[in-house]
Order: sequence, then structure tokens, then C-alpha cells
Amino acid sequence: MIDLARAGVVAGAVVALAAGLVVAPPASSSPGSAAEAAAPRTTATTTSSTIRTASAATVFKGGLHVEQQGPAATAATQLAAQGRTADAAAARTIAAQPIAIWLGSWYDDAMLVKVIQRNLAAAEAKGTTPVFVTYDIPGRDCGGHSAGGAASDAAYLAWNQRVATALAGHRAVVLVEPDSLGHLSSCPALTATRTATIASAVAAFSRAGVPAYLDGGNSNWVKPADMAVRLKAAGIDQARGFYTNVANYYPVDQERAYADAVSAATGGARYVIDVSRNGRGWKGTWCNAPGAGLGQTPRVATSGTSALDALLWVKTPGASDGTCNGGPAAGVWFPSYATALVANRR
Repeated sequence: MIDLARAGVVAGAVVALAAGLVVAPPASSSPGSAAEAAAPRTTATTTSSTIRTASAATVFKGGLHVEQQGPAATAATQLAAQGRTADAAAARTIAAQPIAIWLGSWYDDAMLVKVIQRNLAAAEAKGTTPVFVTYDIPGRDCGGHSAGGAASDAAYLAWNQRVATALAGHRAVVLVEPDSLGHLSSCPALTATRTATIASAVAAFSRAGVPAYLDGGNSNWVKPADMAVRLKAAGIDQARGFYTNVANYYPVDQERAYADAVSAATGGARYVIDVSRNGRGWKGTWCNAPGAGLGQTPRVATSGTSALDALLWVKTPGASDGTCNGGPAAGVWFPSYATALVANRR
């Protein structure tokens, strides 16, 4: 289950009511900022014909982009201003790592493009590759904690095309709609329309030359053979591959075994794994799991014979999963939990 806390944004801001901490959108996303003034250069390293065959080093050329003004960095600044030095230090530790940038309808159309352009420009100035996450599919989360998304498939595909158009010609990676295929076990009536919609979204990224990864669930959710069927229906043949373990805690070795099986069943599709909070493994709950720790440092795979492309931080560590295990509302920076994640890091 994914909620907007995992994106690090709720309606364009992360508001910590319980802690008195408000994490607002980056100042540089305001109109007329210097970061947006210069259009990102054309730096794409893949085309529609090379998305599946390029090396991981090519797809993620220059390494992973570290966002300078993401939720963790903003939290660190505000916590330091409040004199909360330990919590600020933990937030800075998290902010120093490359974390995926989530996109959804909490941004209006103009701001959506500005956020993408700002991050592209920052990444291209450093020669790194940003990772974006799309999260606006109709019927999102099967009506659960993160219910919402676009009003219709047509509206979603128009939104997705705006993202693809903004990314076209630039070095970037997209993770398409976390949980969208895993949740079909709970919402089977959505299967035909959901997979067709995702396939159309993936086709848009493919035409733009942008490597896309599809939802592959995790090792404790859908059987590899069943997930392979869903991925094929959702256009895995036009995508770079799939991702696993988003916002979850399962160990890397367990996820790799699962992902290798899915890859074998999908003609060798590549994959990435979210390791943001799996340093201590599964702790019995997905929601602000006590005792969890940060996972491995995000990095691109440089050797080996498996289909693994990268270990990523997709979930923003420190953003609350919701009002559980002492946490504030979903989308709120949870200072004590962030500090514990850092302390428990492996």
C-alpha cells in the first residue's frame, strides 16, 4: 500500500501538525526562479530502440541525482531553526542521498512541468540522472489510504503525456505508478482497463526515449508467474523493466530472488529495487514499522550477471506512513522516526 506520505507531498506540501513542522514546496519551484530560467539541455542517453538494450550505466549515466530541496532537506532546515539538532542531523543524512521525485495531481499542470524542468536542469548541471515516480492512476490504491488519482483514463493519459513531453530529450528514468499492478489482486475488475492504460502510458515514455519501469510488487505479495502476466499486459515489452519493494522493508536478497524469477518470466526485463527502509528487514507492518532502518546507499549496478539495474531510494525515508505507531498524518515529516531510521541503518 502506498500513501502520499511516500511521495513526500500532500497537496503540494508536507505539513507536520503534530510536530509543528511545515515542509513546503521548494522555493525554487516558484515562478521566475533561476533554476527554471534556463531550459534543460538535451542529454538523453537512450532512444525508443535502445531502452531495453542499453547498459545500466547508460540508463543512469553519471549516477543518481540528489535533489537539493526535497522534503528531507527542507525538514532539516526547519528542524535546525527550531534547535532540534539531532533530528536536523538525521534529516540532513537522508537528504544527502538520491531519492526519487514523485509526481501527481497535487501539482497543477503548470507546476508539474516546472518541477520536472527544475530537477532536470539541476541534474544536468551535475551530469547525473534523476528518477521520477508517476502516481496519478485512476482508482489509485483501490480506494485505500491513497485513494484518488485522475478522474478518468483519458485524463490520466493526457497528464502522463505532459510528463513524457517534459522529459523527452533529457536523461531521466520513470517509475510508473507504484502498486498499480500489485493491487489488481484486490481489485480484479480493474485489470483490463488498468493494464491497457499503463501500456499506453509506457508507450508515451518509449516514444520519448525515456526508460520506464513498471510496478512489480514485492516478494511477499504476488507470485512471479502472476506478476509476469500483468507486466506483459501492461506493456513491459516497451519498458526498460520493473521495480519491486517500493515503500516496503523486505531484504535485498529476498527481493532479488523474486525479481530474478519475474525477469525470467518476462523475457529478461531489467529491474530496480527500493532499499530506502529495508536495512533491518520486514518488521511486521508497512506503517512506520518500529525498528526499521535505512537500507543500502542507492547505487547503480556496475557488474554481475543478474538483471538488476540499481538499488534506489524510492520512498522518502522520514515521511510518515500515517497515524500509526506514533506517527503523524500521512505526508508529515516524522522527526523521531527519521532519526531512528538513521540510527538503525545498516
